[in-house]
Amino acid sequence: MRGWNIGLIVLGQSSQSLVFGGISLFLPLIRADLGLTFSQAGNLAAVSMLVYALMQVPSGWLTDRFDPKRLFCVGLLGTNAMSLLFSVIGSYGWLLVVQVLSGFFRALIFAPGMVLIRDQFPPNRRATAMGLYVAGGFSSSVLLNALGPVLVGPLGWQGLFVLFGGIGLACVALYFRVGVSPHREPGTHPRAAEIRRLFRHPALWLVGVIQFVRLSLVQGFTFWLPSYLVSEKGQTLAFAGAVAAAGALLTAPSNLLGGWLSDRLHRPLTVIAVSLTMLGLSLAVLPLVDGLVPLVLLVGVNALFIQLYFGPLFSVGLTYLGQRTAGFSSGFGNSCANLGGFAFTAVLGGLKDSTGSFTTGFSILAGLAGVALVAVFLLRRTTPLEDVVVGTG
Repeated sequence: MRGWNIGLIVLGQSSQSLVFGGISLFLPLIRADLGLTFSQAGNLAAVSMLVYALMQVPSGWLTDRFDPKRLFCVGLLGTNAMSLLFSVIGSYGWLLVVQVLSGFFRALIFAPGMVLIRDQFPPNRRATAMGLYVAGGFSSSVLLNALGPVLVGPLGWQGLFVLFGGIGLACVALYFRVGVSPHREPGTHPRAAEIRRLFRHPALWLVGVIQFVRLSLVQGFTFWLPSYLVSEKGQTLAFAGAVAAAGALLTAPSNLLGGWLSDRLHRPLTVIAVSLTMLGLSLAVLPLVDGLVPLVLLVGVNALFIQLYFGPLFSVGLTYLGQRTAGFSSGFGNSCANLGGFAFTAVLGGLKDSTGSFTTGFSILAGLAGVALVAVFLLRRTTPLEDVVVGTG
């Protein structure tokens, strides 16, 4: 039964990645079929991402107060229902409404799912659990990019969204039947005073800074990598797509590797610091490299480390801020992360337009990695909340 629980939680998390990633992959077809401008097409992704980011803290608060299994199922049900609606609506205005609702429901998946999967593992394997949770999303992205272009011919993008929604609905039905809610004693949900205490604790904000940088690096680099390879390195679109897919193949298992290393060594902050150092160096050197082989190697280094510290980072947040407010603190961190991803997807595009190059943007991302390293240094010297035992390394 434990294996079923873990598998369905990961599959549920993966299904929302199919829905969101499918819009990005099939956006040229969607835009052409519905007669959308480039700005309108971009807004369909941006509005969902923004609502998702803003909903992370409320979702975390709800997770601490109510049954995370029910919230997780509501999130999956709503997200996949929106996938079905997206396939049949032809009006731009109504599509925006669907995407707003999709962002809302996707936010109800993340924090509850983190609590659910953490409950399936012993305390000394907490980072492994969280790495596994997000690895499923990256694995589904690999499958989407590999199989989507093949299946879109016979099924069309609408048929694929129906398929994604159907898989998700089947998953939520099965998990609602066999999934197990975490045991909680009556009255153990956090009080308002505990939430206020969190906001006064520096660890919440330091973790928030690292999270902001984490997804800024992920979205800023991975979103613009194909354009960078084509426009500045003179590579073909096929080559750029192959490099991006190979990077995703490295990133998916690195989530698990980072969590395993953190739990094995009992030094999550060290895993975070090494990851940020390697990311900063690779981003700083990337614009200086001309040869094809070193370029691909640098992209590979970036792909390996870009999510290696996901599990350790969420684990550190719980270590410093405690279990009772795990949903809220995880939601706050993920909100910071998604605001960073939202901002730097746009920033790098604007800098490319104004300077004609991605060099400035990559240099800023490298600088952000340095800022996060400072936050890690300060976090080492931060005292955890009372009654929280820390051993971060």
